[in-house]
Amino acid sequence: SISALRNTRRPTQTAKPRRLHSQHSIFIRHSPFKPVKENMSAPEIVDPSTIAEMEETIARISSHKGVEGVMIMDRRGAIIQSTLDEEQTKTHSATLSDLTGKASYIVGMLNPDDELTFLRIRSKQREIMISPDKEFLLVVLQNPNLSE
Repeated sequence: SISALRNTRRPTQTAKPRRLHSQHSIFIRHSPFKPVKENMSAPEIVDPSTIAEMEETIARISSHKGVEGVMIMDRRGAIIQSTLDEEQTKTHSATLSDLTGKASYIVGMLNPDDELTFLRIRSKQREIMISPDKEFLLVVLQNPNLSE
């Protein structure tokens, strides 16, 4: 019965919950990642031909219906190019580079011969698509309701 299930003791967790939001908890045993600092150093020097290619890519992606912003950053989260305002860029870059690093770690942990090639997060109001490369992360934010 349901009341019997409610009264059963749950096994104790080996990790302590860390609050992310008031409604959610996650359990973290240990992580090889350190939080990304807001005052990050400038990105490493990028070849001018690479910058031109990035600008072309941003222009092409930005022309699609529903695209709200495009960011290109290095793997540490330092912004190289962005169509978002400065505040949004800082907020998204730190969080998304950290998330991508953790997702890459999980993929590698599950199968050492595999690697993360694309990360997509979709909610009712926004879709975040991340394409990691060896040196860079391409992030596209779009309104999924406009692109359909």
